[in-house]
Amino acid sequence: MEPTVKDVMTTRVVSVTKGASFRTMAAALREHGVSAFPVLDDGGKVIGVVSEADMLAKEALGSEPHGMPGMITGLLRRKEHQKARGITAGDLMTSPAVTVTPDDTLDRAARLMYTRKIKRVPVVDANDHLVGIISRSDLLAVFDRPDGETRQEILDQVLRSDLRTDPAAFTVVVKDGIVTLEGEAETSEFGHDIVQRVGHVPSVVAVRDRLSYPPAQRPRERFDVLANFPTD
Repeated sequence: MEPTVKDVMTTRVVSVTKGASFRTMAAALREHGVSAFPVLDDGGKVIGVVSEADMLAKEALGSEPHGMPGMITGLLRRKEHQKARGITAGDLMTSPAVTVTPDDTLDRAARLMYTRKIKRVPVVDANDHLVGIISRSDLLAVFDRPDGETRQEILDQVLRSDLRTDPAAFTVVVKDGIVTLEGEAETSEFGHDIVQRVGHVPSVVAVRDRLSYPPAQRPRERFDVLANFPTD
């Protein structure tokens, strides 16, 4: 079964309300060693996120002259200057917040972090209430799995259960998360299906296709497959 956000998320979350002061947030950053806070409204719903970058805007831009900047610079930095004048979480936060649910796949969470260039994402329930948070390090933790467990999942889940084939017909070697597959593929399509499915096992870093294909169906070129898990 593919792991989901709830399998790796942190449930003890440091959050703030929109009225939290800059000094309070700065102290909490140091005390808890986090890089961002979910911001909650009075009902406990996530309405934004305040990150270190948001708070640094105040330090970096707050002392700049209030005169009219150049047109291009002004357009690009208007939001940053607005944040620099902020004094509460509600002023500084990025809103709406990018969130995921406990049942979202790790692949979706990883793609959000990668495309939005963020380090952590609040996890919310169906009513947008905060239930956890997931970070880049949480996502990458799936790769810190013993090779023996990864190999056993490939044999039991991918080959025997999903593809309904005899695992003994194939040699599966896993070293440092890299899987090498050997054996006789009945058809080119079946061999490619094995390689693709193995590549989607969460702890797999890459798959080396060393399968033997029927002569008439042997691919002109052989491609090894990277895991589908985007990293930064």
